Amino acid sequence: MGKRVLITGLATFWGGLAAKALEADPGVDVIIGLDTREPTIELERTEYVRTDENYSILSRIVRAAQIDTIVHTFLVVDSTMMRAKTMHEINVIGTMNLFAAASQAGSTVRDVVVKSSTYVYGAAKEDPVWFDELTPRSHSPRRRVERSLDAVEGYVRDFAIDNPHVNVTMLRFSNVLGPDIVTPVSRALELPLVPKLAGFDPRFQFVHEDDVIRAMLFVLAEGLPGIYNVAGDGLLPWTEVAKICGKRTIALPPYGASWAAVPLRMFGVELPDELLDLLRYGRGADNRRLKEAGFRYSYTSAGAVEAFIEATRLRTNVGSTQPTYRYERDVEQFFRHSPAVVRDHES
Repeated sequence: MGKRVLITGLATFWGGLAAKALEADPGVDVIIGLDTREPTIELERTEYVRTDENYSILSRIVRAAQIDTIVHTFLVVDSTMMRAKTMHEINVIGTMNLFAAASQAGSTVRDVVVKSSTYVYGAAKEDPVWFDELTPRSHSPRRRVERSLDAVEGYVRDFAIDNPHVNVTMLRFSNVLGPDIVTPVSRALELPLVPKLAGFDPRFQFVHEDDVIRAMLFVLAEGLPGIYNVAGDGLLPWTEVAKICGKRTIALPPYGASWAAVPLRMFGVELPDELLDLLRYGRGADNRRLKEAGFRYSYTSAGAVEAFIEATRLRTNVGSTQPTYRYERDVEQFFRHSPAVVRDHES
């Protein structure tokens, strides 16, 4: 039998891409995706199940479908997306329910991959140049994203200790750039003038969106437990990042920057507190552990920036060529289950 995979956050950017990639794997028999919303990309083999923010139905799905692999992509790392209470329900309560489902009596779960973020390290002037997977934070978590990620990682560690028969992997991803993903960092870099904090030129590290998915598939294929930083080689000063994008910077006051950045909202750009911390102090994540396990990055930090800006310029010049996808359950059920549909294996 092949793998039977459950993906959380199917309608998110990462959940959809993870499902698409797993559909191409002949070693995966079943893919079930949970989310509060319908999928946003077309999927062929993935079954969508609607749930609430805290995944209360998880235990029933895991038991009924005999799930052996869970890919937890639904962790919010952008505080501009929702209220603090909703973020807590998704990140903390949702993860609690995930591990409750994975550890229930008779559970078939043997692999769990959790997509986390290097935001868990924070950003402070006392920080080292590089955080490895065991480097402690310089200060207790202050930002709500950091606090929720810290709580999630506590549950991950506890579950791994209590369930040594399960491969538990936590991937801490650096700032992601690429042709399609939209984040506060990517929105800032698309502005005519890129915001910076006066007196600061921190060093940034990036990972390309393709390497994010490749890393998740890699640890699943290799059965790698443990914690891994996922970040491209190299650190770039923020002004150099703007230069690669062909942009000049505009300085905001270093303190009270949240108020000074309010006019940026007219362009659809909001600088959350966790990003303002990065614009002061930057952050570097040591990526050697995953490379020593055999993973090879397709992009460096600079390469991720270059790929992002090339795609941005192409969209500006020719527009998007991707058709809009709308999930319709009746249509999906027809294509997947109707005997009228001629399938490849029947020809």
